[in-house]
Amino acid sequence: MSVFNIISLLGGLALFLFGMSTMSTGLERASGGKLEKTLERFTSNIFKGVLLGTVVTALIQSSSATTVIVVGLVNAGILKLTQAVGIIMGANIGTTVTAQLIRLMGIESDNLFLQIIKPSTLAPIAAVIGILLFMFAKRSVQKNAGLICLGFGILFTGLMSMEEALVPLRDSAAFGAVLDSISAYPIIVLIGAAIFTAIIQSSSASVAILQTLSSTGALSYATCIPAILGQNIGTCITSIISSAGANRNAKRAAIIHLYYNLIGSTIFFVGMLVLQQFNTSFQSFLQTTMDAGNIANFHTMFNVVTTLLLLPFANQLVKLATITLKDKKDEGEAQPDVLDPRLLVSPGLALSQAANTISKMAQYAERNYTSSVEIFNNYDQKKVDRFMEYEDAIDRMEDRLGNYLPQLSDKDISENDSRRVTQYLHLISEFERIGDYSMNIVELAAQMRDKKASFSSVATEELNIAFSAVQEIIGLARQAYETNDLEQTERIEPLEQTIDDIIENLKDKHIERLKNGLCSVYAGVTFLDLMTNVERISDHCSNIGTYIMVYNHTSGDDINRHEYISALHHGGTENYNLLREEYKKKYLEKLNG
Repeated sequence: MSVFNIISLLGGLALFLFGMSTMSTGLERASGGKLEKTLERFTSNIFKGVLLGTVVTALIQSSSATTVIVVGLVNAGILKLTQAVGIIMGANIGTTVTAQLIRLMGIESDNLFLQIIKPSTLAPIAAVIGILLFMFAKRSVQKNAGLICLGFGILFTGLMSMEEALVPLRDSAAFGAVLDSISAYPIIVLIGAAIFTAIIQSSSASVAILQTLSSTGALSYATCIPAILGQNIGTCITSIISSAGANRNAKRAAIIHLYYNLIGSTIFFVGMLVLQQFNTSFQSFLQTTMDAGNIANFHTMFNVVTTLLLLPFANQLVKLATITLKDKKDEGEAQPDVLDPRLLVSPGLALSQAANTISKMAQYAERNYTSSVEIFNNYDQKKVDRFMEYEDAIDRMEDRLGNYLPQLSDKDISENDSRRVTQYLHLISEFERIGDYSMNIVELAAQMRDKKASFSSVATEELNIAFSAVQEIIGLARQAYETNDLEQTERIEPLEQTIDDIIENLKDKHIERLKNGLCSVYAGVTFLDLMTNVERISDHCSNIGTYIMVYNHTSGDDINRHEYISALHHGGTENYNLLREEYKKKYLEKLNG
């Protein structure tokens, strides 16, 4: 085997890994995170978990990615450890699909259909279709399909390149002698396969290499079985690495993945050694040649049988992981982190968790505005302290989201997801500012208390009308975000304009009271400051509504926000005008009545 064959072999491996990554990316984009979201929604029992883990892994072609997602979900407190066990088991079964696809390379038949689905024919066809769709299709769905086809084509092109590079080994007596000698030491084969798989962090790639080597006709069951067992152990390194820095339960999820494969491999390995020792027929069987199909079948059988054996002992696996990694008395469990960096391997799921955090941020902002009004009307230090806790939480969420979302932009995400990231970055700023202006209202309340100042009963009554209108618009903004309901969103701008009218009206009334000496100068200035803050809150709610409308428009960011608002204010639509009249009757008439 020459140096050129080695270069060709490494190049083929590079193409295989890139093809697998490309196909996985296309599948991830096509799913939009929906497949991964089911991991957190439909794990009511372990059997569903196994099924879901199998399906998701078979589609994204990576058990490592699935287990990393599971570690992230456990760390975020979204999945319990007992729920994670079934998904991890299913992931090990799902990853064997790749090996079953690779066995198609060995098809030998004159049947036209079988010739077409043979990778040597199907790979270039898939690659051509994929590149045409990816380069010339306009819709993201078609581009994603193109990416999947392109990845499939590259993957099998890499495999065929590896197989061709190994052709000289078919007639190499030295290579056969080396394999015969190492087959006498199965534990060394197992450890070596585990280390190699841990280095490349892909059992699919490791098994694919073994299947490609089998084309030389020199691999026996005695060599392949311990190699496959080692590959299943080695793939656990990815989830173990990903659990670094996670909470103890997330680390336990990674340990369960390791124990699953260690126990299964030990059972099969010891069983092989015992049969080899006492059964001459089995000894002869181990020396027979193992081809790509046999490797794929054994890989699948190992994971299915291991799952069936360990499924009844799922709770014991959890206990074993808990014993291995005990809780520390002086160290409380870290708070669940829904914005776990591990979830970034699945941009759709990461976006979903970011959306949930923004929803909580919106709820906190609405809660704090309500609290600020209560504090202003009846100052209570306990309520102020509670208010500050929520304000700090809003600021922390804004900071975390501001760091987390740009990391998604660095991922290979769809155009629609990219627009969602942009929308979310705008929205977190708007909700955070609502919290800040609510904070200003609390500070004004504290100043009024310290100065022993107060408003007249008339001014207080008028002020509460403005407070009520702003309370409604914040609720509309939050609901519009959470439900993405455009009918709800369309109510925001008419109410915002009505609030502007209320503020102007109140300012005029209060200035008249100041002129007539019915209000102290300090109280008058505070009243105007208060009006400025509630008006700013209303403006930010308007911005939230506009961002939601922009995102839902078919042309996306082609809508100019300022032109959109200006068009509504100068003529608007029939619905806008009807809503304006509705809110005028609800608030302005009450104010002037």
